[in-house]
Amino acid sequence: MRAPTHVQKEGPRVNDEIRAREVQLIDQNGTNLGVKDFREAYALAQEAGLDLVEIAPNANPPVCKILDYGKFKFQAQKKAAEARKKQKVVEVKEIKLRPMIDDHDYDVKMRSMKRFFEEGDKVKVTLRFRGREMAHQELGAQLLNRVKNDVGAIAKVEQEPRYEGRQIVMVLAPR
Repeated sequence: MRAPTHVQKEGPRVNDEIRAREVQLIDQNGTNLGVKDFREAYALAQEAGLDLVEIAPNANPPVCKILDYGKFKFQAQKKAAEARKKQKVVEVKEIKLRPMIDDHDYDVKMRSMKRFFEEGDKVKVTLRFRGREMAHQELGAQLLNRVKNDVGAIAKVEQEPRYEGRQIVMVLAPR
């Protein structure tokens, strides 16, 4: 028979969960009261009608603060939600081209590419050769150089053009 393993609690230790004999105490106003005995610090917290929360458990002695734990937890949740809201996932959008693309079709592709850059996404430009077009790979290289020059002001080349079988791939990222 084994004793049940102790479940580790999420977040900081509060009140009687604190295991240190002495703590560095900060009161509810943010004033450093210095090193105090744990029982004395806990009594001060109860007297104020608040909780004793271990802020820096790895310090020697651990730093504890007198505050309302419910309010502290709520503020931490709000901060985490705000951080999640602000982060943006960068996607890689793909634009497919052919070596003999018409001017209007090229302009349409460039407009959508610029929109992707404005949204903060990367663009993977794929130039596919079909049949006998492989004999004129220099046309593909010229087209990719044209693309590079046209978006040079708003994007930078993250991955230079490279051959992958019957296609050339280049990755552009917004500046």
